[in-house]
Amino acid sequence: MIGKLQLWRCIRQQVAVNRTSLFSIERLLHDGPDTVEELLDRHIVKKEKSLDDDEEELLNRRKLISTRREVLSLYRDILRATRFFTWPDSRGILWRDVLRENARREFEQAKFETDPEIVIKLIVGGREAVDSALDKLVDKQRKQIDKEHGGGG
Repeated sequence: MIGKLQLWRCIRQQVAVNRTSLFSIERLLHDGPDTVEELLDRHIVKKEKSLDDDEEELLNRRKLISTRREVLSLYRDILRATRFFTWPDSRGILWRDVLRENARREFEQAKFETDPEIVIKLIVGGREAVDSALDKLVDKQRKQIDKEHGGGG
């Protein structure tokens, strides 16, 4: 009884919100499958349809393009993040240049990696490294600012 009451409240609210949409009202009244076959179709894992070679290659290219975009985006983010590392290391080379050189070398080493799991791990690891480096940089700069304001005033 309570379930029916809640259903009618939901229907009444839907009618009040959108009186012209009969489809949404019908969908609220009957949200389940009509037949056993429909029920099984919804809940049983289906066998993937076999793709011909052209469709499979097109699908692989799409995956490759999206991964390529992610990698290029990560590389650009690394280059942007290195702008903030303007002090020299012990050899007198700017950290910005050292970081860019190392990033370039790592990307070149992984250039021909074809295993999707490894590629994703590399992308995630790279993102985490950039975020971590920037967080540490921000913390150091905040401490430096606090130190200057505390010592100056």
